[in-house]
Amino acid sequence: MEQYSPLLIVITFLIGLCFGSFLNVIVYRLPEKKSIVSPPSECPSCETRLGIVELIPVLGYLILLGRCRHCKTKISIRYPLVELVVGIIFAFSFYYFGLTVNAFFYLVLIYLLLAIALIDLKHRIVPNTLVATGLIAGIIFYIPSLINLMVELPVWLVVERDLLDAGAGFLLGGLIMLIILLVSRGGMGAGDMKLMAMIGLFVGLRGAAVVMLLGFFMGALVGVTFMALGILTRKDALPFAPYLSLAAIIQVLWGESIWYWYINLLN
Repeated sequence: MEQYSPLLIVITFLIGLCFGSFLNVIVYRLPEKKSIVSPPSECPSCETRLGIVELIPVLGYLILLGRCRHCKTKISIRYPLVELVVGIIFAFSFYYFGLTVNAFFYLVLIYLLLAIALIDLKHRIVPNTLVATGLIAGIIFYIPSLINLMVELPVWLVVERDLLDAGAGFLLGGLIMLIILLVSRGGMGAGDMKLMAMIGLFVGLRGAAVVMLLGFFMGALVGVTFMALGILTRKDALPFAPYLSLAAIIQVLWGESIWYWYINLLN
């Protein structure tokens, strides 16, 4: 873990707030098959274009007391919460990994996972666009690693994940989820399979195993709890992408410790 100055942490937090605001746009527009770049943001109720004050992450929500300045419709608390969470994740990532390629590498993964999880929770879909973006971004990040096999590059350009490990994680994640998809006959979605393959590309072979183990455990725990409380029945489907996403974030930060704990438990 590398630690940087408080000023850098504050700056990355503020940048994260802005990316959190854009994440809200992605989550709102992508399932509706709308452009995420145009038109400019507007109130979902009165469709009035938002002003500068309204576009300020978190602070704009507080200034307006959580209501649209024009139609006075209540604004969901989800918007500032997402902005705040992304801001914290940005700051913590650079605090944890330092100003390195690894910080950007894992931030891309976590950012996409947050978007996918929120969309799956509301719409029960895993957008192919976001999964494809993750796969393309992952491959781009690994290009310096490929070049490094022939010409030695500066360490700060090369991600910590080995190329073979990344490929193995991609295959393990995708193939195991494909088997579950075929065996369950619809109990598992194809979107979850693609998502797990993407996650495996970023976290590697061992990481993919940890993510699936944690994801299934958390999903089963929540499912059983909800059925016990009468919130769900056996016939109700539970979106699985949020649990895989949360498991992947845990893997990025504490995966190694979890793996060794599990291995020692088996011994």
